[in-house]
Amino acid sequence: MGWGKGDVDKKFVNTDLTGLDYAKDFKLTDHNGKPRTLADFKGKLVLIFFGYTQCPDVCPTTMVEMANVMQKLGPDAEKTQVLFATIDPERDTQALLAAYVPNFDARFLGLYGDAAATAQVAKDFKVYYQKVPGKTPDSYTMDHTAGTYVFDQQGRIRLFLRHGQGPDPIVHDLKLLLAKAS
Repeated sequence: MGWGKGDVDKKFVNTDLTGLDYAKDFKLTDHNGKPRTLADFKGKLVLIFFGYTQCPDVCPTTMVEMANVMQKLGPDAEKTQVLFATIDPERDTQALLAAYVPNFDARFLGLYGDAAATAQVAKDFKVYYQKVPGKTPDSYTMDHTAGTYVFDQQGRIRLFLRHGQGPDPIVHDLKLLLAKAS
């Protein structure tokens, strides 16, 4: 299989997690009420970000960045699924996720579970999250890991995307994964 470009273009810009033995699956519900696992998206690249809808900065900027990635992917966006998994099941209800997540791109899915399911998925994915009390019981924020995991079309973990890098390095890496699959 020829790449058509120099060897430099074959390297991932983001952190290569190929072969690591974690983040193998999840059991959450999407914002349409459908139970989901990683296998539901076989045949597509899967990008999963852990965040919460009340986030003042990292989460909305990540979602905008992912929307820009999908736009820059063009037809390859149809081979890509972006998932937003909440780390705030106390406030992020199915209805709230259904209103929030598709605003960035109609193809994006919000995922949620109860507190135990959220904790299990976060542990499996080595995602840090912690409630930070606010002035009122409902005004808390959540500290959390600010990166996105990428899985290839066979459901294997491949990359960790750093927050705030802009869409171009992400598009570069996703196109490499798509080229390897063809």
